[in-house]
Amino acid sequence: MSRAGMSQEVSGSERVETPVGILEVAWAGECLLRLDLLYAPDTPDEERLTASPLPAAIRAALARYFRDGRAGLDLPLALAGTPFQHRVWQALRAIPPGSTRTYGELARELGTSARAIGGACRANPCLIAVPCHRVVARDGLGGFAGERGGKRLAVKRWLLRHEGAAAGRLP
Repeated sequence: MSRAGMSQEVSGSERVETPVGILEVAWAGECLLRLDLLYAPDTPDEERLTASPLPAAIRAALARYFRDGRAGLDLPLALAGTPFQHRVWQALRAIPPGSTRTYGELARELGTSARAIGGACRANPCLIAVPCHRVVARDGLGGFAGERGGKRLAVKRWLLRHEGAAAGRLP
């Protein structure tokens, strides 16, 4: 559930160590405002998830997701963005765990360009909860969290495998 256009004050922010690295999590009440990857390790560690003062629902959802990626990460969101970005983010949330779509497929579905889809993915303030990692290029992984290589792309590959994405769609 996304609460488009809502501008809520941050009621908390915490850095959480997870299997894919350190996430910066910001929330207002029980709604996620931001979930950003601050640091990605060379190799994700499936055992890593630290306790933190996150709201219980957010902490439980993260723990459930990192135990079983097929569960997805379904939390209420209060995201700041343009109406177009919200349309793209809603389409991203409709992609089931273990599935991928190409930038071009989403562009055709939304009547826009693949580049515009990539821009909305790059602007995504809630990685994993708004699963931009499920969008891949026609001939490769594409980018992740504003980067087209390095550790962040390794995180994208790990997230897709963790969710059970078909190996044929993982370049």
